[in-house]
Amino acid sequence: MRIGICDDERAQQELLRSYVEKWAEDNQEKIAIHCFMSAEEFLFAWEEDKSFDLLILDVEMGEMNGMELAKKLRNQDAEVPILFVTGYERYIAMGYEVSALHYLLKPIRPEKLWEQLGRIRDRRKSIEKIWFQTAEGSIVVPVEDIWYIEADRHNCILHFGEKQQQIKHALSYVIKLLQHRRELVSCHRSLLVNLQHVSMIVKNELVMDNGERLPISRSLTGSVNQAFIRLFQRN
Repeated sequence: MRIGICDDERAQQELLRSYVEKWAEDNQEKIAIHCFMSAEEFLFAWEEDKSFDLLILDVEMGEMNGMELAKKLRNQDAEVPILFVTGYERYIAMGYEVSALHYLLKPIRPEKLWEQLGRIRDRRKSIEKIWFQTAEGSIVVPVEDIWYIEADRHNCILHFGEKQQQIKHALSYVIKLLQHRRELVSCHRSLLVNLQHVSMIVKNELVMDNGERLPISRSLTGSVNQAFIRLFQRN
């Protein structure tokens, strides 16, 4: 999970970070936490990478508060879950305007935060969406819709259903981004494939549900076959 914490008080930032890290350790979850001292600092980072699974925003910040930041994100059609932190109950009703996940009232009780982290984890496992940068802007794609991703020099071509889209990411970045998804495996140095859309394996090829065939490199044959068998057994 990739979590952003935006709070202009360093002590509050560190407290939230410690609670999130404790939850991740107890639940054996891999997390990456990014902290920001202002809404403006967060927006700068957001333009570069929108792949956050949760944003924890302090309502009361400097020039741009957490509510104003959330509205900007929603105006971009961003569906990222937002968890507000505030010391005042009067802000709670405003959360409906931006489809906030929940409010945490200060002083924060860690079990309340952990409850929301559990909800996000469960939601991600059912329907996870990934942001990709393109030449025209950003697109968001459900992981289950991805068929395969192929390297294209320093970028990649994303294949989802009958569509394809060039994305401005190296394959190594995409593999790292999706490494927690067991159904996505490398079958070749230039290919990452979703085994959910593979109908069979024939010698050194994967046969996709639409009949398309993708090569399997000799060095990866064993690991791809094992991953396919594990996925079939789980289903």
